[in-house]
Amino acid sequence: MSSAQLLNDVERIAKDAGQAIMAVYARDFSIEEKADKSLLTEADKAAHEFIVAGLNALPESIPVLSEEHTEGFDGPDADGRYWLVDPLDGTKEFIKRNGEFTVNIALIEHGKPVLGVVVAPALDVSYLAAEGVGSFKVAWGEGQSGEREPISVTGKPAEGAAWRVVGSRSHPSPDLAEWLEKLGAHKMVPMGSSLKLCLIAEGAADVYPRLGPTCLWDTGAAHAVVEQAGGRVETLERQPLSYATPEQHLNPYFVVWGSH
Repeated sequence: MSSAQLLNDVERIAKDAGQAIMAVYARDFSIEEKADKSLLTEADKAAHEFIVAGLNALPESIPVLSEEHTEGFDGPDADGRYWLVDPLDGTKEFIKRNGEFTVNIALIEHGKPVLGVVVAPALDVSYLAAEGVGSFKVAWGEGQSGEREPISVTGKPAEGAAWRVVGSRSHPSPDLAEWLEKLGAHKMVPMGSSLKLCLIAEGAADVYPRLGPTCLWDTGAAHAVVEQAGGRVETLERQPLSYATPEQHLNPYFVVWGSH
């Protein structure tokens, strides 16, 4: 299957999961606390089931690592591939009903995200990318075309201009102030979920330092979108963020740069 066709299929699966999430969003819903103290809603479960069923129905069978069923993952296939899924990224944003939550599906190959789809169903927007295809934004709300618009990073700010720094609404980091002081003049752009990385990809922000805990499934899909838009996702040691050891769920601290 071509990368373009696979991207179409995964976009459809993610949007279907988004519809399942919005059905829960429109009414009262239950909230649970998982063993790691993170929150879980009916929407997380419904989206997980839609996505896994959709990926398993594709012509090529590839293992799935989903946040909501990590014990069902036995490792990448013989070609080093696996699907990396966060059925509902930004559960806190979902509970707050601010719209800044996403469905994330990435294809990992030899530790690198080579395809990614991020759907924000409450905002009627999605971001998608694949190697050899490009990076795109799709807005399908009222008055929007619903067409794929190519996106790209803007590069380093001009001399003397303030850096546009994306920050988390729900996860302030004590290490961030020191990092920002070294960066220099800046203004903050608050955003929830994986949309933070997507802002970099579309050129709406310049840098996103994440000096706090995240998991592989929080970043994989949007990482692909950033890279195909010309940006970088690197550890503090300036190494590419890797997904080569999926048994280790936690990412190191990282920075997303909107420049080559």
